[in-house]
Amino acid sequence: MDPIRVMVVDDSVVVRKIVTDVLSEDPAIEVVGTAVNGRIAVGKLEQLKPDLVTMDIEMPEMNGIEAVRAIRAGAGGGGAGRGHSRVPIIMFSTLTERGAAATLDALSAGANEYVTKPANVGSVAQSMESVREQLIPKIKALTGRPVTPGPAPAAAPVPARVRPPAPRQGAVKQPAVLVIGSSTGGPEALAKLLPVLPANLPVPVLLVQHMPPVFTRQFAQRLDRLCALRVVEAVDGSPLLPGTVHLAPGDHHLTIRSTGRGQHTVLSQGPPENFCRPAVDPLFRSAVDTYDGAVLGVVLTGMGSDGRIGAGRIREAGGAVVVQDQATSVVWGMPGAVAAAGFADEVLPLDRIAESIHRRLAPPRVPAPVPATAGGRR
Repeated sequence: MDPIRVMVVDDSVVVRKIVTDVLSEDPAIEVVGTAVNGRIAVGKLEQLKPDLVTMDIEMPEMNGIEAVRAIRAGAGGGGAGRGHSRVPIIMFSTLTERGAAATLDALSAGANEYVTKPANVGSVAQSMESVREQLIPKIKALTGRPVTPGPAPAAAPVPARVRPPAPRQGAVKQPAVLVIGSSTGGPEALAKLLPVLPANLPVPVLLVQHMPPVFTRQFAQRLDRLCALRVVEAVDGSPLLPGTVHLAPGDHHLTIRSTGRGQHTVLSQGPPENFCRPAVDPLFRSAVDTYDGAVLGVVLTGMGSDGRIGAGRIREAGGAVVVQDQATSVVWGMPGAVAAAGFADEVLPLDRIAESIHRRLAPPRVPAPVPATAGGRR
């Protein structure tokens, strides 16, 4: 298999060297070129023909967000680069309010994923290890290569076929809560799915998107502006009410607790699961336990297999599970793992998932009484 061709775009000589050195250590990756700003990067696309681009955000002449827009538009000298408008792009971001906002802008512009720059590390070796753990698994996942499990989420191998779900022992329970999990590609998928759900959604919504602190607060605010639903970054002890979406904050698991006053959110910093915190599986498990299986679970695009075990619990307890299909997923790791395990009631394109949610949350129809026939008994 040919190595993955990567172009590194950053105006910092130090960062370019760190990223280039880290990637060059991996035999599956070849750094085919670098650029010091977005304008040069766009101009080099046709010449270098990279399989993936790493992109800094703050750069002179043309910043990373502008470069993403130009690449997605097929820009380049005399139209060059048009054939590479779909090349995967990973942004390099700082773990700050400004960095989070810029990264979300880049994802909205068409970037596929991001990694955070090493911060407050004491040596070049630590910086390199941070880049290695974050960046290499995402490069391989976005280019369809196998990923060895490690400190970063591992990409599940894409299954050859969807396994049909096992026959149910009883009827599907009417959902009392909607739980959603997503990772790579999730911000854009959620920005398309949640705004088409109505404000009068009859159940509360809890959401895990693999994201660091600061990013989740900004992301919740952005979703809230887009949606008829109310979207908040979850805080500990909030009551669960219909029409509100609680987004797990970075570095905290989000679960549910039932009290005499109803159901409430719980935040914790328990051990990571599936190399993630927040993780999808703890949320799904707690929803099953709290609502006695009356749960609708949705698994969207993402690396790894987080959510697979929880989806199995939902289905086993009488709930339903819907996953995004491979064609519309940026990475078919999480939804693919659920589908391959036979835990998906439906495997749907992203633009059909909202309709499935509406249908499954609609109250069951009560058969109309049969009118007495003429001359019959009363």
